Amino acid sequence: MNYWLVKSDPDTYSWQDLLKDGKTSWDGVRNYAARIHLRGMKKGDLVLVYHSGGESVVLGIASISKENYPDPTTKDDAWVSVELKAVKALKTGVTLKQIKSDKSLKDIALIKISRLSVMPIRKEEYDRILEMSDGD
Repeated sequence: MNYWLVKSDPDTYSWQDLLKDGKTSWDGVRNYAARIHLRGMKKGDLVLVYHSGGESVVLGIASISKENYPDPTTKDDAWVSVELKAVKALKTGVTLKQIKSDKSLKDIALIKISRLSVMPIRKEEYDRILEMSDGD
């Protein structure tokens, strides 16, 4: 199993939207590195959902329910989407400030490649963010 983090501006598509919808096509990504990551996502992989654009907070867990397929928002078949399924909300959101202040997360892609909207994270990073959500 692999672990990922996806970013979205809540005004475009929020964690609450995903909870309400249950699942969604994660489409419209137009970055080459992010596209490589979308292609690497496998059914059952776990995904942290992060709000960018002001809030800067991890709010929930999703899973990949459908592996990459042509992005429905473009006719260019070079771009792909995956289907995300909501799993559960975090007990408390974990802010970017908290992540930056945790030494064990100093190498997380969210900090190192901050503009990337789809990124892999290590299991240890995923687990640490979940611990932080529980109040640790």
